[in-house]
Amino acid sequence: MLRVGSKAACMACRNLVSTNMGVRFRIPLQKLHPLSRVIHHRYSGNTNPQRPPHRTAARFFTSMSRLPMRPPKPTPGGRSYQQQRNFWVARLAARLLKLRYILLGTAVGGGYTAKKTYDEWRDMLPDFSEYNWVIPDFVWELSEQIDLDKLAKALPEMEDIAKLLPDLDKIGENFTFLKSLLSSETSGDPALKATDSSAAATQDEKQYKKGLLGELILIQQQIQRHEEEVQRAAAANSARPQPPESVPSPPQQKPKSSDKEKIDQLQEELLRTQLKYQRMLERLEKENKELRKVVLQKDDKGIHQRKVKKSLIDMYSEVLDILSDYDANYNTQDHLPRVVVVGDQSAGKTSVLEMIAQARIFPRGSGEMMTRSPVKVTLSEGPHHVAMFKDSGREFDLTKEEDLAALRHEIELRMRKSVKEGQTVSSETISLSVKGPGIQRMVLVDLPGVISTVTTGMASDTKETIFSISKAYMQNPNAIILCIQDGSVDAERSLVTDLVSQMDPQGKRTIFVLTKVDLAEKNLASPSRIQEIVEGKLFPMKALGYFAVVTGKGSSGERIDSIKEYEEDFFQNSRLLRDGMLKAHQVTTKNLSLAVSDCFWKMVRESVEQQADVFKASRFNLETEWKNNYPRLRELDRNELFEKAKNEILDEVISLSQVTPQHWETILQKKLWERVSTHVIENIYLPAAQTIDSGTFNTTVDIKLKQWTDKQLPHKALEVAWETLQEEFARFMAEYKGKDQDDIFDKLKEAVKDESIKRHKWNERAMDSLRVIQHNALEDRSITDKPQWDAAIQFMEETLQSRLKDTESVIKDMVGPDWKQRWLNWQNRTPDQHIRNETKSELDRLLKLHDDHTAYLANDEVTTVRKNLEGRGVEVDPVLIKDTWHQLYRRHFLQKALSHCSLCKRGFYYYQRHFVDSELECNDVVLFWRIQRMLVITANTLRQQLTNTEVRRLEKNVKEVLDDFGEDLEKKTQLITGRRVQLAEDLKKVREIQEKLEVFIEALHKEK
Repeated sequence: MLRVGSKAACMACRNLVSTNMGVRFRIPLQKLHPLSRVIHHRYSGNTNPQRPPHRTAARFFTSMSRLPMRPPKPTPGGRSYQQQRNFWVARLAARLLKLRYILLGTAVGGGYTAKKTYDEWRDMLPDFSEYNWVIPDFVWELSEQIDLDKLAKALPEMEDIAKLLPDLDKIGENFTFLKSLLSSETSGDPALKATDSSAAATQDEKQYKKGLLGELILIQQQIQRHEEEVQRAAAANSARPQPPESVPSPPQQKPKSSDKEKIDQLQEELLRTQLKYQRMLERLEKENKELRKVVLQKDDKGIHQRKVKKSLIDMYSEVLDILSDYDANYNTQDHLPRVVVVGDQSAGKTSVLEMIAQARIFPRGSGEMMTRSPVKVTLSEGPHHVAMFKDSGREFDLTKEEDLAALRHEIELRMRKSVKEGQTVSSETISLSVKGPGIQRMVLVDLPGVISTVTTGMASDTKETIFSISKAYMQNPNAIILCIQDGSVDAERSLVTDLVSQMDPQGKRTIFVLTKVDLAEKNLASPSRIQEIVEGKLFPMKALGYFAVVTGKGSSGERIDSIKEYEEDFFQNSRLLRDGMLKAHQVTTKNLSLAVSDCFWKMVRESVEQQADVFKASRFNLETEWKNNYPRLRELDRNELFEKAKNEILDEVISLSQVTPQHWETILQKKLWERVSTHVIENIYLPAAQTIDSGTFNTTVDIKLKQWTDKQLPHKALEVAWETLQEEFARFMAEYKGKDQDDIFDKLKEAVKDESIKRHKWNERAMDSLRVIQHNALEDRSITDKPQWDAAIQFMEETLQSRLKDTESVIKDMVGPDWKQRWLNWQNRTPDQHIRNETKSELDRLLKLHDDHTAYLANDEVTTVRKNLEGRGVEVDPVLIKDTWHQLYRRHFLQKALSHCSLCKRGFYYYQRHFVDSELECNDVVLFWRIQRMLVITANTLRQQLTNTEVRRLEKNVKEVLDDFGEDLEKKTQLITGRRVQLAEDLKKVREIQEKLEVFIEALHKEK
C-alpha cells in the first residue's frame, strides 16, 4: 500500500490505491491524479475525529466519474428543497463544462507549444545524413536483421528470475522465531567477554550484535560466563579456611553447604545452556545444509557467487598436484599450506579424516598398516556427495555403499601399486577430491602411521622411511599439523608427539586431537588426566588448539550418521563436559573441522602471495639460464621432445616403403647366398662330385636339395629377410641422423628400434609358401638359352674362386710364413706350424701321385704318412693329418673344378644334346644354375613379403612401442635426459605453477 506520511497525504489519497497491489515504494503527492489532488485538498482540512471517513473515496475516479457530494447546508430564508436541488445541479453542470473547456484548451495550447518548440530545436540541429559514412555498413545491416521485439520476448520474465532467488520470507520467519525463542532466556544476561581477549570480544559484539549469529554468540558468551562462575565458586570454596577438627563449628557448615549448592546449580544451568546451544546449532546446520544444496544446484542457472567459492579450493589443489611432481631447483621449495595428518599407527587418523569428509572412503584393517602412501584429499562444497581421483574421470557416489566399497578397493590397489618391490611404504602421493554439501573446504594429507617396531613382513627401513616422509611434509613452515593421539592408550607410549614438537616447537601451526575419548573415560582411573591432555599440560608439545573427538565404537561397518549421533550423545551425557573438564567448543569432529578449515584458509591468505613471488623469482632464474645456454633452441619439455622424436622415427619407418624393388632383391640375394653357400659347397656339391657318373651325381644332388629345402632353406631365407629389414631400418635412421637430428634422441631411437625388432615376428604362413616356391625352383634344371648358361658358369667361377681363396688363406695360417716372409719380415714358424708344414709336404706328394684321390684318406694311408714323418723326426697325430688333408684336398678339388668350369664355357651345345656322345659333362654347371635361379626367385618372393606385409607390420610395431613409451613416464625419463631437458621441464612447471597461483590469488581476493 502507499506509504505516505500524515503531513503529505490524507486518508482519501491513501484509499485510492488497492491494498492488493503490493506496491512497496513511496509515491509523492504531486504525482497523483489532478482530480485526486483536488479531492485531497478539499477533505484534508477535516480534523474532526468523530466524523466518519468517506467510503466513496475508496474506488477509482476518472474525469467521467461522479464527484462525491458535500453534505447540504441549511439555507437562510426558508427556501424549499427543490429550489436548492435545482440550483446545485446547475452549478455542478457549469463547473463540469468549465473544467472540460479548460482541459481542452490546455491540451490544444500545450500541443501547439510543444510542436513549435520541437520544430525550433529540429531546425537548430545539423543534418547528420552527411555523416552516415562514419558508421560501418555492417552496423546498418545488423540493425535491419535484428528483431528487437523478438529479442525482448526471449528475455526471462520477472517471475522466472524471482524463482532463482532464495525464499527470503521463509528465512526471515526462521530468524524471527529463533529470536523470540532466545529472547526469554537471554534478555536479562549482559554481554560477556570472549574466550580469546576482551578486544576481540568487543569487535565481535559490534559486528554481530544484530541477527541470528549475534544471538548465538551471546549464548556462547553466556556459557563462558557460567564456566567462569563455576570455577570462581570452586576456587573460593577450596580457598576458604577449614575449622579445626576438635572444635566443630556448626555456623560455618551452613555457608559451605550453600556454596556447594550454588556450584551444583551453576553447573546444571551451564549444562542446560550448552544443550540448548547445541540443539539450536544442529537445527540451523540442518536448514543451512538444505539451503546450500538448493543454492549449489542453481549455480548453472545464474547464481555464480557460490560457484566461485566451490572452485577456489579446486584451483589450489591443482597447484599442489603440480608441486608434488616438481623436482625443485634453485632452492625453490613447496611451502604452500596444507593440513598434514600425523599420528601413531591405529591412533584414528583415517577415522578423523573420514568424519571430516563425511564418508567411509579409506580401506580399514584391524591392527595392520593400511595407509601405505600419502593420500591428498581435497574437500570442497558441492550439491552431490561424490569423490574422484585426479587422473580418472569416474565419479564415486558416496551415498551408495557399492560405490564406497569400489572407492576403498581402488585406493588400496593404488597404494599397493605405488609401493616398490621390497618396500612397505611409498612416498608417491595419491590425489583424491571429495565434494558434498556442508563440507568444509581444505586440503588434507593422510600420512602412514608412525610405528615403533618393524614386524615380520615389513622392510627393514620401514620405520625410518615413515619418519622421513612425515618430516618432509611437516618441515613446510606453512603446513598445519593435525596431531592425532589415541586417548585409549597411555600417553607415555606416544611417538608422534615428540616428532611434532621437533618440527613445531612453538606450536604455532599444530592442532592436537585426542581420539577415542569414550574408551579413555571408561578405562582411565582419573578422568582429570584427559583434562590435562586437552589443556596441553601433559605433553611437552605446544599447540594452537586442543580437541577431543569420538570416531565410533570400533566397528568398520558403522555409518557416519550413526557415529555422529553416538559422538553427540556421548559428550552430552559425559561427566567430562558436565564437570567442566572439557569445553563445548573443544569437542566433536564438527567443531574440529571448522577450526581446521579456519586455520587452513588463514594460513593460505598469509602465505600464498609470498610463495607466488618465490616462484616468480625462480622462473626468472630459469629463463636467464636458458637464454644464456640455449639461445637458438625452443623450450621443449620431455613430452614435446618425445613427440618430435616420435614423428622423426615414424618418418624413417615410412621411408622404408620408398626402397626400390631392385635394391631389395639385390641385397636379399647377396645375403642369402652368403648364408647358404657353405652348406651348398660342403654338403651338396663336394659329396656329389665324388660320385662316379653323372646319373649318380644328379641323384645325389636332388636328394640333398630336397632335404635342404624341407628343413633349413625357408628358415634361413626368412632370417636373411628379417636381418635385411633391420639393417635397412637402421641405415635410414643413421642417414636421417646425419641431417639435422638432435643427439638427444639417440637413446630413444635405439631403444625403439630394439624393442620393435624384438616384438616383430615374421608371418608363419610365409614360410610354407616360400618352401613350395623354393622346391619348385630347385627341381627345374632346364636352361633355355646361352646367356643363362654363361651366367651360371660365371656364378660358379666366382663361387669357386672365393672358396679357393679362403682355403689358401686357411692353409697359409696352418703352415705359417714361407721362406720369403721369414727372410724379409723376420718371422718364424711355431712348432705346430712346423709340424703342419711337414705334414703338408708329405700329403702334397701323395696328391701328385694320385690326382684322382677321393676326399678321405684311408687308415693305411694315414699310417704311412705318420711313419714317413716319424722317419724325419716329426711326431704327428692322426687327427692333425686328416685335418691337414681336408684343406689340401679342398684346394686340389677347387682347382680342378675351376679348370673344368673353363672347359664348360663351350658346353651349352652338348647340354642341349644331354651330353650324348660327348666326353664333356657339365652337371655341376646345371647345379649352380639351379641354385642361382632359386636365389633369384627367393629374393623376389621375400621382397614382395617385405613391401606388402612386413614393412607395414614393422611400422605398426614401432607405433605400438612409441605409444607404450609415451605412457611410461619412467621410460621417457630414462631415454630423454640431459640438463637441457630438465631445464625445459622446470621452466614449464614453474610457469604453470606461477600462473595458477596468480589466478588463485585473484579469485581469493574476489572472495574476500
